Amino acid sequence: NLLGMAPTDWITFLAGVGSILLTFLAGTEIDPVSLRRFLAPSLAIGAIGFTLPFIGAWMFALHVLHWAFHASQIAGIALSTTSVAVVYAVMMETGLNRTDLGKLILTACFICDIGTVGALGVVFANYNSLLIAFAIACVLALLVLPRSLRLVIRVLGHAMSEPEVKFVFLFLFGLGALATAAQSEAVLPAYLLGLVAAATFHEDPRLAGRVRGIAFSFLTPFFFLKAGTLIVLKAVITGIGSIALLFGVKVGAKILGVYPTTVVFRVPQREAWYTTMMMSTGLTFGSISALFGLTHGYIDRGQYSVLVTVVVLTALVPTFIAQAVFRPRITELLHGRDEPPVAAVSQVSGSRR
Repeated sequence: NLLGMAPTDWITFLAGVGSILLTFLAGTEIDPVSLRRFLAPSLAIGAIGFTLPFIGAWMFALHVLHWAFHASQIAGIALSTTSVAVVYAVMMETGLNRTDLGKLILTACFICDIGTVGALGVVFANYNSLLIAFAIACVLALLVLPRSLRLVIRVLGHAMSEPEVKFVFLFLFGLGALATAAQSEAVLPAYLLGLVAAATFHEDPRLAGRVRGIAFSFLTPFFFLKAGTLIVLKAVITGIGSIALLFGVKVGAKILGVYPTTVVFRVPQREAWYTTMMMSTGLTFGSISALFGLTHGYIDRGQYSVLVTVVVLTALVPTFIAQAVFRPRITELLHGRDEPPVAAVSQVSGSRR
């Protein structure tokens, strides 16, 4: 924010809507079939990929950087994420989404981000009767949305007025309103709604295209615009040491947790390192968590600037390393070799179900 701009009320509103849609769309990117197929390794890799960075960044911010307790928790949550948006884009661009390895990485990302979203909701929830009502409404919405969305599409079709998109917005904004009333965060149910709607979005590319068009062309830019304008350049410069250390803590914790876990599931070394680097990325939920902390007064703008800078670096550096050093050979993954990568993962996953 070199021009000293401040977000206006309407930018703040559109940024909030953009964050909800961005979170929802991240959930829709998950293939339910792949999630069931790779459930065991996805749970193991995703859970350890969330837990170690969360605890590591939290404790580091608390005891080394001497941040306040809640500010340290925000740091842990913001740096525990794996960016589904970054990973999905890389998988699609490289063609790895058609391989077992790519599907495993995507489903593990989902599990990791479930931990992030859950931690943000549990740690900072205001436990009262409204929160109970909100939780009940979320469960009902998750049960109702998949079939009702298919019914709306079947009965009303893809009319020019886009009733199916409005129906999705009804659920998102309805639960968002309940979340606000319960003093929770509107993005929390959006990720799970995206998961239960994922099958419909995969079956209906027109619906997916319409929602993505609204989100990426109009709403989500305002989220990143707001997130960027709140960064203080002076805080980034003076906090360069903290940025480097927190970056090292996150990536180091991901390596300590994810790489050994992939080895346990007999993923070959090159693919194991590639998985580890992709699981070290962060962007969307890291930015959302940091903005949540700033909005609710848990962190100041200096701490926010440090966290968002680290989040952006984790979107770039691990991705570059993964693609430049450990990128798997797509032809071998698709057509096989003497010992196909992640074939063992499929066998182990199947034997544990």
